[in-house]
Amino acid sequence: MSIVDKAKDKAQQLIGEVKEKVGEKTGNQTLRVEGQADQVEGHAKETGHDLRDNTAEGVAGLKDKFNR
Repeated sequence: MSIVDKAKDKAQQLIGEVKEKVGEKTGNQTLRVEGQADQVEGHAKETGHDLRDNTAEGVAGLKDKFNR
């Protein structure tokens, strides 16, 4: 995962946490739910990027083994 992708995913999660907390404190249910959704989306993107990177590393390792 590129550093930029990881930073964007973490930022989205952090923004979601802030929205959720503000929504809780102000009684704004919509903002609270939006915050939760942002957190889930950020985690999902991060997991997808990690999976992509791990798969690419695994494929590269297999290619190395077969090319010997």
